[in-house]
Amino acid sequence: MARVLLGVTGGIAAYKAAELCRLLVKGEHDVVPVLTPGAERFVTAETFRALARRGPAESAYPHLERFDLIVIAPLTANTMAKLAYGIADNVLTEAVLAHRGPILVAPAMNPRMWSHAATRANFRTLAARGVEFVGPDEGEMAEGEWGVGRMAEPEEIATRAAQMLAPGLLEGLRVLVTAGGTREPVDSVRFVGNRSSGRMGVALAEEARRRGAEVTLLAANLVVPPPLRVQTIETPTADAMLDAALAQEEFDIALLAAAVADYRPAEALASKRPKDAAAWTLELEPTADIAGALGERKRPGQLLVAFGAEHGEEGLERKRRMLEDKQADLVVYNDISRADVGFDALDNEVVLVSARGERRIPKARKREIAAAILDEVESLLGRDQ
Repeated sequence: MARVLLGVTGGIAAYKAAELCRLLVKGEHDVVPVLTPGAERFVTAETFRALARRGPAESAYPHLERFDLIVIAPLTANTMAKLAYGIADNVLTEAVLAHRGPILVAPAMNPRMWSHAATRANFRTLAARGVEFVGPDEGEMAEGEWGVGRMAEPEEIATRAAQMLAPGLLEGLRVLVTAGGTREPVDSVRFVGNRSSGRMGVALAEEARRRGAEVTLLAANLVVPPPLRVQTIETPTADAMLDAALAQEEFDIALLAAAVADYRPAEALASKRPKDAAAWTLELEPTADIAGALGERKRPGQLLVAFGAEHGEEGLERKRRMLEDKQADLVVYNDISRADVGFDALDNEVVLVSARGERRIPKARKREIAAAILDEVESLLGRDQ
């Protein structure tokens, strides 16, 4: 049984924290709820004491007790700023300063507040210190606005807390992740590319790091920021990504989630071709096969995970052949015939293909898909016991 301090700060999402408290108790954790004065404008301390099965005023100094984990949900912009600057003006912020263990926070605020430069700076500060973030999600706010700022659901927060309290199953392993979409130059301005945002690869890198791995991310034109505390190498083209991947060949696990352009212009112009009335014909040639190159060099003990985006059942059949063609241990098939998953979407739905069989992962946020993929990787490594 782990001791968990559950911090609740002042926002309308505080009502969801009651369900989180119940889930943490159901997970057989000893939960000590601590509410800020702002939180008690929305919910009552008595509610949380009842859900945590605690008597009134069990300790006058909860902030000085030892905890295995601190969870703060919701985390307001105000309290985030206090944590970033070490301000301790209530019991919860005092507890964070006195804590010497992991911290998990679930931000919840108006989208404009979340995107403000001050909040982003506070986020980076806390993440650099090792604070784990879950969410915020995109959706409708209580005030009717739509955007990124909704608190993650209690079930997701409880799951992440359980994962943080469990030993890191990838501890000591080196993980190589590719993410984003390569851009192959046509001239000094134009390129051949695709709509990959890099969200899937970034989620995989973040999840692998959270599980204790040493992670290197090869990033191709990401539209989302790379995770903190992950070595990131910019690899904008297929050739640049191949060179970087071969230089990292001492990996234990390779997760090749990047959408590498299949073709590139046979000749790229050094300057911009001016527009005129004439037609322009481009000759395209195949790009480097990164998965194939790593598969040819794969050593015993290395695990190669290839990703493939195709349309429908015919695409899935082609991905099945990648197990042999690329010497992959696991293939993640992404059906891009749907507009609600895959490229440039927040959600995904994949099929995991290995020599042991196939398993469909239903539609979910990409960070949840990343966790399911790494669960499968741990199983293939025999580390899920």
